[in-house]
Amino acid sequence: MREILFATRNTKKLLELKRLMRNSGVKVLSLDMFKDIGEVREDRSTFRGNAVKKAEQISKIVGKLVLSDDSGLEVPALGYAPGVRSARYAGLSQNDDKNIAKLLKNMLVFTAGKRRARFRCFICISFAGKAIKVVSGAVYGRIALERAGANGFGYDSVFIPEGSNKTFAQISPGRKDAISHRAIALEKAKVFILEYFRKCHL
Repeated sequence: MREILFATRNTKKLLELKRLMRNSGVKVLSLDMFKDIGEVREDRSTFRGNAVKKAEQISKIVGKLVLSDDSGLEVPALGYAPGVRSARYAGLSQNDDKNIAKLLKNMLVFTAGKRRARFRCFICISFAGKAIKVVSGAVYGRIALERAGANGFGYDSVFIPEGSNKTFAQISPGRKDAISHRAIALEKAKVFILEYFRKCHL
């Protein structure tokens, strides 16, 4: 069977990839299925660096194609913070509520024109400890004045994509899949994965 390990324990991220790979003939596995694999420290200074490090290290352990992502929110008015520290913006607890509260507090002084933001995602696909493909995606928008919506995760409840008046958390998962930074990067990754398996006749 064609299989790819998504190097994440984030259920919502995993579901995004599974939805995208549905009916493709590729089974998506998660790290929860490999209890002996520990956490990889994401200590690189870029999203790309973190994605590559994680995919390469984990693919050394498992004899499968490994996909890893690193993504986050960048706000120009805050010097492109939270950036690679998006998940730990309010501290090491990786608490979405605290991260959002800190972001909204830091954005209080900025008017509409200064609330621009973008989500970025880098995905690395690796095999046997070597990166064989890196793709990326980005979506632009602005930071809302307050939280809205119950869908999604991370900063979704305060990010309004361009051309919309709703946050990511207010739109359906299917709609988000079509326009999000991760969806854009995952679609590129899907094209590569299917071609990889085709060439390998797996």
